Amino acid sequence: MNITLVQNTPKLKKMSFDKFQEELQKIDGDLIVFPELALNGYLLKDAVFEDAYSLEEIEKFATLSTKQDIVFGCVLKCDHKIYNSAVYCSGGKVLHVHHKNILPNYGLFQEARFFFEGEELKSFETNYGEVMVVICEEMFSAKVIEQIAATKPQLVIVLSNSPARGFEDDKLLIEHQWNSLLSTSAILSGANVVFVNRVGFEDGLGFWGGSRHINPKGEIIKKAKLFENELLHVEIDKHISKTQKYLLRIK
Repeated sequence: MNITLVQNTPKLKKMSFDKFQEELQKIDGDLIVFPELALNGYLLKDAVFEDAYSLEEIEKFATLSTKQDIVFGCVLKCDHKIYNSAVYCSGGKVLHVHHKNILPNYGLFQEARFFFEGEELKSFETNYGEVMVVICEEMFSAKVIEQIAATKPQLVIVLSNSPARGFEDDKLLIEHQWNSLLSTSAILSGANVVFVNRVGFEDGLGFWGGSRHINPKGEIIKKAKLFENELLHVEIDKHISKTQKYLLRIK
């Protein structure tokens, strides 16, 4: 199974279907994963109301998933509520939608002012086994990590818009924190974990990238550069059994 992690710089505007189709034509892979809010940009503020996608619009985007599965983040309007959502598309249809459950509302972040909270986190079946999709701040919740560990999916997909914070002499503190969370989730669940974080700047806020694949042992198998656009290609054995994953963890 070939996965392409699209570490890019989303524009702060609603992406058109034609533009998204153009972007996809440049990317190969069985599964293509874009970052959190990839179709809209992060600091939309009041623009979320006019730039939100309807389910009908997203279903049109899903028609592009006939040859490969696609995951992307967007602002989604459902039943008159606006959500920060992740959409998994397969076979030309929307297979799963996850609304971000935990919205940061401190310091640089004001998501709770503009979005409704989602109400559930669950796994779903794909051509590549059982999958869970998580959005950024949710990974800082012990309850979410506990749920991932209890579910033991084949693959955990984490979409993020994580700004750079905590610059130190030899490392970026936020990268170190993220790696601890992702590795812990991989070890406890026996899952492969892929993390897709954007890069670029919005209104002075810089995003660090560092997208990566972590195996069930909690090891970084492949990592994208910091602060640069990159297509990171990773390979995962979709047929690995729960017993094999357990043995991999204890070797």
